[in-house]
Amino acid sequence: MNKIYNDSFLRALVVLILACLIMTGCGPTKKHIAIGTGGITGVYYPVGGAISKLINEKSSSHNIKASYESTGGSVFNVNAVLNGDLDFGVVQSDRQYQAYNGLSEWEKKGAQSNLRAIFALHSEAVTLIAAAQSGVEKVKDLKNRRVNIGNPGSGQRQNSIDALKDSGLELDDIQTEEVKASEAPGLLQDGRIDAFFYTVGHPSGAIKEATSGVKAVRLIPIEISEELLSNNPYYTRVKIPLSYYPKISHPTNVVETFGVKATLVTSESMSEKVVYELVKVVMENLENFKKSHPSLYNLTPQNMLEGLSAPLHKGALKYYQEKGLK
Repeated sequence: MNKIYNDSFLRALVVLILACLIMTGCGPTKKHIAIGTGGITGVYYPVGGAISKLINEKSSSHNIKASYESTGGSVFNVNAVLNGDLDFGVVQSDRQYQAYNGLSEWEKKGAQSNLRAIFALHSEAVTLIAAAQSGVEKVKDLKNRRVNIGNPGSGQRQNSIDALKDSGLELDDIQTEEVKASEAPGLLQDGRIDAFFYTVGHPSGAIKEATSGVKAVRLIPIEISEELLSNNPYYTRVKIPLSYYPKISHPTNVVETFGVKATLVTSESMSEKVVYELVKVVMENLENFKKSHPSLYNLTPQNMLEGLSAPLHKGALKYYQEKGLK
């Protein structure tokens, strides 16, 4: 009688366990992370998608699932990460610097000391596109023109202001538009603006869209002073290859400007294990990751640690130390 009872109990227990595993209720709970990116026509969005894909492909080994979403950009991502609304965010290196040091949008809030860096990504060029018929050939020519400088909450907005000021212009000197970069190409082709700034990695879907319409456009060089570079350590001189945009005619093969780096950030409170696994999966699948967008072509483990002004998260630091990168 006891044997029959024990066999029945064991069978029932096995069925219960199997049912529980199928329902996932008794298995280990997967950690879900959300990555904030930018506009869908920029580089942040596909980069966030590529990181999420790598994480999800290896989910069975680290028990983490990832998703990514389009957001208002760098400033939004910093604030959302620190507020706990996002787990990770793609952020321009200048915004990382300003947030951590309590500058610009964070001047009243003070230094965002809980911000942590993960790694750097591609270089981003401050790009100025103008309608050919506008007569704009340099930044100074934007005076009295209708110019989109970027939406509040985006990283490019401050870059636009810096480019204008370095050329002797103030916001009052132009007719300012403040829409998302994804909307600007359509406005330019419709004749509702004369030019727009966009800080972005190249090639860019938005820039291709702007150059593919009926209206001829120009990619305008941005000459910057040594003073701007010395006062803003996150800025560097950048060249945009025009081979990406065959419909733009220009005397040279490149257009000179300045730029920043895209970086991935999180908060100090983020799990060390989660950050470690994220860094590991990207670094150990770097060649596949680089294929996700042409702007990532030149990434190396070494240059992915450049341009970071916030401290490294302890999970990222652990991985880099193990691999002799730090």
